[in-house]
Amino acid sequence: MSRLIAATVTVVVAAALAVVTALGIVALLEATPDQPNTPLITYEQAGQGS
Repeated sequence: MSRLIAATVTVVVAAALAVVTALGIVALLEATPDQPNTPLITYEQAGQGS
């Protein structure tokens, strides 16, 4: 019977650890600022006069 209790406690602790880890990862992703979407190379527009 003690093995069954130990297995149950292990499963519960592992599940709780997985949930806490997932919430921590989501919190870290929410905390990082958005990177600006600026191009590295810009091209000048050629005139349309012809």
